Amino acid sequence: MPLIIFATVIVFNNYEQDRQDASQRVVETVRNIRLVLDAEVQRMTGALQVLALTNALRDRDFDRFRRIAQGFLDQYGEGGVVLIADREGRQLFSSVTPDVAGAAPRNNREIVEKVFATKSPQYSNLFFGAVKKQMIVTVEVPVLRDGEVLYVISFSPPIDIFQAIIEKQRLSQDWTISIFDGNGVNLARVPNPQQTVGKRASPSLYAEMFRRPEATLQTISLEGVPLITTYARSSLTGWTVAAGIAERSLIGPLWRNLAITSVIGGVLLLTGFAFAVRMATTIARGEMLHDLLVEELNHRVKNTLAILQSIAAQTFRSASKAEREKFEGRLGALAEAHNLLSREKWQGSELQDVINRVLQPYLLNNAARMRMFGPQVPLSPRVAVVLSMIVHEMATNAAKYGALSNDSGTVALDWEVITENTGPKLRMIWSEAGGPPVVVPVQRGFGSRLIERSARDQLDGEATVDFLPRGVVYTVICSLGDKS
Repeated sequence: MPLIIFATVIVFNNYEQDRQDASQRVVETVRNIRLVLDAEVQRMTGALQVLALTNALRDRDFDRFRRIAQGFLDQYGEGGVVLIADREGRQLFSSVTPDVAGAAPRNNREIVEKVFATKSPQYSNLFFGAVKKQMIVTVEVPVLRDGEVLYVISFSPPIDIFQAIIEKQRLSQDWTISIFDGNGVNLARVPNPQQTVGKRASPSLYAEMFRRPEATLQTISLEGVPLITTYARSSLTGWTVAAGIAERSLIGPLWRNLAITSVIGGVLLLTGFAFAVRMATTIARGEMLHDLLVEELNHRVKNTLAILQSIAAQTFRSASKAEREKFEGRLGALAEAHNLLSREKWQGSELQDVINRVLQPYLLNNAARMRMFGPQVPLSPRVAVVLSMIVHEMATNAAKYGALSNDSGTVALDWEVITENTGPKLRMIWSEAGGPPVVVPVQRGFGSRLIERSARDQLDGEATVDFLPRGVVYTVICSLGDKS
């Protein structure tokens, strides 16, 4: 009987541990979805900001701008719409039709006014679009000239993009995942998206989701299923990601384990008793030997159970809070590389694909300003991730301070594979020309340190930067072998 009680206590301890682990999985899933969502929205915002700087838009050459905008829309398939409107909401351009003379004014005037007031990108709640004739969300970016807002570029992406994000993250049928707008209304959800998109969050979640930016709590889903739920609000869009796992998925294993423990405990109890009686009868050594054998049996069983409990505790121990925060921070920086590798099912990527993915916003504006040349180079997942971060840093620096910060600068990116005794290596040279006068910085910034340390510590190579009069030149050499 003590063994059965002891085993039952272990089962309940394991249940509590499983519950904690499940809660942690929900937290990590929500944070991961929020990071992926923010990365996707930031990618849209960055591309729209590039469109806002085009000469065609500055010159009100909407026919030429239509071709540029179509290149952006092609990334999202059917269903994406780009509009340009003035402060009164009058449509000046629509990707749906070239004839906007008789087009109805925008019906979400509040967000248009907010863009003019703040001079910064804004993200709408779910509303009924006058052009699409369905529920949409929009990304709104100002077109600035001399510090003043002239127009607003609005992009309404296909809602299926957000639906696909959460469907990829759903681990099993026991999970419920939603993306809510700033009013707590579903804009994407699994399960039952057709019946729930456009509806407000369940009362138990809605009552809490605006009190704190992130929390874990018990809720009831719109289908009436009790859930362990975590929500996290995006500081970028004001939207909220929520995910929950059904309580029944944890209670079921608890009852099964209790039943199994009871059966095994009964068998062990009967076996131990029979063994003790048989040994006492066979060797006839009296009551003292009988008690000794029973005590030895109890001692061995308790030791075995204690060892098993220790192993379980070590196996399911959760990571520390600091480690989780470090992991979350690093993930946001790798979001884009990650999307590419996921598409390739983590089999690696071509260098050209990695570069095109990172430089897509700059290529949309004027592809002639960026020349790329080099052979096909297959990259392992690790090398692809680090190189995407390095190219992103070089492009960001060029857009802020270098050749891409004006209308005439150019960038040449060349690469080749060189063979050395230690194995094949990649040499990549980023050369800028035509930018503002080059000034050698007094101290290196975070981006330069990231480039140098990533090449040295993660790629077994080196990175140098030369501040030449004609423009900045980065040289990156890295090993193409994948270290374990």
